[in-house]
Formats: sequence, C-alpha cells, structure tokens
Amino acid sequence: MRQSELFTKTRRTAPKDEVSKNGRLLIQAGYINKEMAGVYDYLPLGLRVLKKIENIIREEMNKLGGQEIFMTTLQDPTLWKKSGRWDDKVVTDWFKTRNDEFGLSNTHEEPLTNLLKNHILSYKDLPVYVYQFQTKLRYELRAKSGLMRGREFIMKDLYSFSRTPEELDRFHDKCRKAYLNVFKRAGIGNKTYLTYASGGSFTKYSYEFQTLSEAGEDIIYLDKTKKIAINKEVYDEESVQTLKLNREKLIRERSIEVGNIFKLGTRFSDALGLKYVDKSGIERPVIMGSYGIGLGRLMGAIVEVLSDDKGIIWPVSVAPFKVHLVELKKGLARGLYEKLTKAGVETLYDDRDLTPGEKFNDADLIGIPWRLVVSEKTKNKVEVKRRNAKKVELISHDELIQQFS
Repeated sequence: MRQSELFTKTRRTAPKDEVSKNGRLLIQAGYINKEMAGVYDYLPLGLRVLKKIENIIREEMNKLGGQEIFMTTLQDPTLWKKSGRWDDKVVTDWFKTRNDEFGLSNTHEEPLTNLLKNHILSYKDLPVYVYQFQTKLRYELRAKSGLMRGREFIMKDLYSFSRTPEELDRFHDKCRKAYLNVFKRAGIGNKTYLTYASGGSFTKYSYEFQTLSEAGEDIIYLDKTKKIAINKEVYDEESVQTLKLNREKLIRERSIEVGNIFKLGTRFSDALGLKYVDKSGIERPVIMGSYGIGLGRLMGAIVEVLSDDKGIIWPVSVAPFKVHLVELKKGLARGLYEKLTKAGVETLYDDRDLTPGEKFNDADLIGIPWRLVVSEKTKNKVEVKRRNAKKVELISHDELIQQFS
C-alpha cells in the first residue's frame, strides 16, 4: 500500500475529547474515527488490525471444533420474556425499537437456544459448539475508554451445548486454554491472567481473562507464580480457599477484562425448552456454556499495554502491515517496494512528499513492527529498525527479502 494513496491521514495532535490512551492514539494515527461516545468507525488501517485479531480468534475456535454462524441483530421479545431478561430492570443496557417491538442484539443465548430446538433431539446430536463475530449494541453509561467500552462493538460469542456437566467441564477447560492462546498470539499473553470472577446474571462464579494495565477498570489479586487471579468483586476467604491460594502472595493489580467464559448450566435450555433424549430414552435439558471476546476491546487493550510516548507498538501478528518502508528521496524505494510486494511481504510504502522528521514521527505513531529506511546514504542497502528498539541494522535488498518473506 502506497501511503500517498492511503485513505486516512495522521493528525498532528490527539483529539481533545478522547480521555483514553487507546482512543487518542488510534484516532491520531488514523485507525478509527469517533462518531460519538462509545461508537467508532474502523478506517483502513484499523480494519486490517481488527481482521487479523478476528482470524486469530477464528483459528483457535475452529481448533476447538467450533462452527461459525452469523445471527440477526433484531431480537424477538418473546424469547427474552421466557428467560426473564427482556425486563429493563434485569438487563439494564438494552437498545430497543419503538414500542419495544424488537430488541437490538445485546447477546445471543436466547435466540441460539431457540434455534437449536430444530437441530438437537437426541444425545447423538450433542455436543454442539457454534460461534459468531457479530455486532452487539449495549447502552453503556461509562463509554469513555475508547474501544475498551463501546455502545456498539464486535464480539466473538461462542456457545456450547453438552449432554452432561462433565462434558461441559471438559470443553470449558479446552476453551480456557484456547483463550490464553488467543491473547498470547495477540501479543499480550505475558500480561494476561485467568481470573476468578462473578458470574453476573448468568451464574454465581465465572472466569475472566484480565490484562495488567493502569488503564484498567478492574482490580484483581494476582498470584504470578500460579498465573491465576481473583477479581476484587469476589475476593474473600472462600474464593482464596477455592483456588488454593496463599493470601500473602497475592498482589493487587489494576487490569482490563479482555474475555470471559461462563458455565450456564440449564438456565436457558429450561426456559426455552431445549431438551434431548438420552440413551435410556429419558428427556433431559441441554447443558450450556458461553464464551466471549470483544474484538475492539482486545485491540484497545493491546494499544494500552504496547505503546510508548511516540505512539503504538503493534505485535507482528496483528499489525496492519509487517514493514513500513520509508524513502527519504522521492522514488528511491519504488523498486524495493515492488520486490517486497512480489515476495508477499505486507508493506506500507511511505512515498509522500514530506520531511524525514515528519515521516519518522508518523512511522512511530502508526507503530508498524519494522521500519525500513531508504536514502541516498544507504545506497544499495536498507536501514532496518524494530519499532521499539534503538539498534539500526544496514542490510542488502536480498537479505531483507530473505528475512521478511
């Protein structure tokens, strides 16, 4: 991609109406556009990052045996009344159409449970694991944390349907490991911990995945050796004993919730009549679980954790491009850009008519993992520098292609 043709441009200053670091940097660098509090557009650079996050999650969900679907945004109130969650006092962040004719996708336990009544009849039809990437709409009162707390956001929600609690437990454990793989691949695995937490309206307890950050809204008590934490909301002697932790070894930390997993049991299958016939011919309720990751929230958390005073520092796995090719004289890097493109190396080519200082500042702000500089001084070689490193290496074009392709 030629940067001169890129739809978006960087801003000289951060937006004054954005409080969060992730919001400020992502807007200033041209990744997103703010429509209103908690509502953002993804511009070309931002969409590339979002899609890479999506693909990492998709690969991990497919490894679990998950099958991808896509469900509707409009929700039938009848189903939600059966589960008791249509009432605004029960679910306080609903968006509904005029006269409460429809709900706008808050989550999808009810409609999916109802859908599977047409597909699950016998124990032979189970287990089932389905997931989607779908826009959720929630009336978030605290929409001030950039992408980390939105009123409109894309969520990966996976739902499991099992025959027994033991079968649910086995999948729940596999999903927990898959989530940790997601965060590792996204570049924040060394700061993300499984966290014992409240189950909210679903169940008494659940597990969250919390990433250490001063920008976080949660407080956790962490055992770094055992790599497990307890959310402040359920931090008591019972939870400490349940997890077999030593209270004296727990460290108080601030963190960002980047995912959660719930054992739902039969709450929704009982309410909506999702049953199966076991081997003995006895009709039993299907046992459920739900597993969520907000893609924008994860993207925002990466920026909060992996950035410095110059800008964003993307991990290679989710960066919009692998390398940022910067030429300091018009046309000097055109041939190298063509070679990189032919070799399949994702390249943002800064061919703009700007000063070296402006180009370097933009490169730091945008945060692509590797910066390649071509100037009259480099002659037939290229200056190679990692975004967050001071060391600069001078290598030939052939060595460069071999290293990055």
